Amino acid sequence: MADRGQLPLALVEAAVGVVFLLAIGTAFAFGIPSPASEPAQLDAYADDAATVLASEPPRHAGTTRLAEVARSEAAFDREAAALDRRTDRILPANLLYRVETPHGAVGYPVPAGVAVGERTVATGYGPVTIRVWYA
Repeated sequence: MADRGQLPLALVEAAVGVVFLLAIGTAFAFGIPSPASEPAQLDAYADDAATVLASEPPRHAGTTRLAEVARSEAAFDREAAALDRRTDRILPANLLYRVETPHGAVGYPVPAGVAVGERTVATGYGPVTIRVWYA
């Protein structure tokens, strides 16, 4: 039987350990990007939500869902809960939002000191602003 060269098991374990430590050191040295520091991504989420809401037909009257909620205080009061549910379904689960109309707002209060994405849609009844941020 021919003799084969084999690496000692301790040497293989040491090599794996060194590679593991180098990987951890690299992660600390270069860091991991935080999604919360991406205002461009938040603007894209706000833009996407605004595009969907601005292109949906109204539930009762108006040209779009956003125009309907901006039309009057009575229309906003009637449609606020549906607008809140629809906005919640459009956006990813890790985002909070606020939709502001001339007659009221739905969603959550915008906290101070966080990155916020924003999009304003002009309607025939006034602007509707959508703000999103990471939860």
